[in-house]
Amino acid sequence: MEQSLYEKIGGEEAIGKVVDYFYNELVLKDETVNQFFEHTDMEKQKSHQTKFISFALGGPKQYSGQSMAKAHQGMNLQPEHFNAIVNHLHKALAHYGVSEADIDQALTRVASLRDDILYQ
Repeated sequence: MEQSLYEKIGGEEAIGKVVDYFYNELVLKDETVNQFFEHTDMEKQKSHQTKFISFALGGPKQYSGQSMAKAHQGMNLQPEHFNAIVNHLHKALAHYGVSEADIDQALTRVASLRDDILYQ
């Protein structure tokens, strides 16, 4: 039986490390997108994002948050914001040695959420 992308990456613990790096080293240092997190409880955000990404990559369904459209309502995110986040996720996954094929698969799943995130 083929491993899920979640299992290939190393499960929730590994995804948690990717998420920490994603926010601490990339997103929060990027003036294109960091303003969206100025008033965010980042520990809660990281935990929430770890569960969401774990679920999106075929892991257990622990994500019980709002829909993507609801979570991004009123933010008026533009394509350049979405693209910056996708690029940071790519860098974070690559930083932890995830193969390009697996990164492409993960980013394809993220891209499928684009219409629910932009212009809300």
